Amino acid sequence: MCKAPPSVLVLLGATATGKTAIAVELARRLSGEVISADSRAFFRGLDIVTAKPTGTERAGIPHHLIDNVSLDADYDAMAFRKDVDRLVPEIVGRGAVPILAGGGTLYIRAVLGGLFEGPSKDEAFRAELERVGSKFLHERLSAVDPQAAQAIHPNDRLRLVRALEVHRKTGRPISELQAQAEPLPYDFAIYGLRRDREAHRDAIARRVREMLDAGMIEEVRSLLGGGLTRDMQAYRTIGIPEVAAHLAGETTADEMEAAIVRSTWSLARRQMAWFRCESNVLWLDLAERSVSDGVTRICEHWHARRRDRMA
Repeated sequence: MCKAPPSVLVLLGATATGKTAIAVELARRLSGEVISADSRAFFRGLDIVTAKPTGTERAGIPHHLIDNVSLDADYDAMAFRKDVDRLVPEIVGRGAVPILAGGGTLYIRAVLGGLFEGPSKDEAFRAELERVGSKFLHERLSAVDPQAAQAIHPNDRLRLVRALEVHRKTGRPISELQAQAEPLPYDFAIYGLRRDREAHRDAIARRVREMLDAGMIEEVRSLLGGGLTRDMQAYRTIGIPEVAAHLAGETTADEMEAAIVRSTWSLARRQMAWFRCESNVLWLDLAERSVSDGVTRICEHWHARRRDRMA
């Protein structure tokens, strides 16, 4: 008889939907360990600006893939996939439940949908593309890979450049190569968090204000003084360019705050559009439930699913 693959609880959702509180409470009730899929919490030093779980929130709950990358390093979806593939058996071996939680769309897709081993970077080609606008990049990708262009936001330069780079180096559409990728060999139970549109916008605005009150400006000032530069992956974290512009005297405090809210809301909309394409997701609207109720619903479904697997 073949041994059943380990089960992994996946908690996904756009930024500011309450994933941290739900993940921590799930870990307490299920004897779980949290694997962060927040695409910026990986970086050391980005604490307030990424709204990392606080020490109090993490107390007694093992968290993985937070503060695991230095500020000047790169960390991609393939590295994340390999880390998750290493961590899941370790967590299961300790008798705990792996809880993969976050809003990093590319990183979660790398686990649930798979990745292909793409070609290495072409720095000369990337430098060439730096001279043109995102609209041109999107149009160029539409001509060679319409499927990828439809899936990538016109302003997502990072993914547009990578898709064009792959096509240039392999002669094949990245969408075709991605379709051949395989998910990690685990049994995924996927739960999604969402909010009403206006409630979500309000939650984002509140969180940005809380981050500013907690010292985000001073944190970014310290990061910039410590060597964080525009060419680093960590610099592209929402909040850092906006605060940097304010510190340079280019915007007022109110303009800075409004810009962070706009950027965060734009990210949330892209995340939700991406997550709506995921199949087999049990969605919960936290506006209709308390954290405790939401966790109870997930736990009930998780236990029933486990019983069905063992039957």
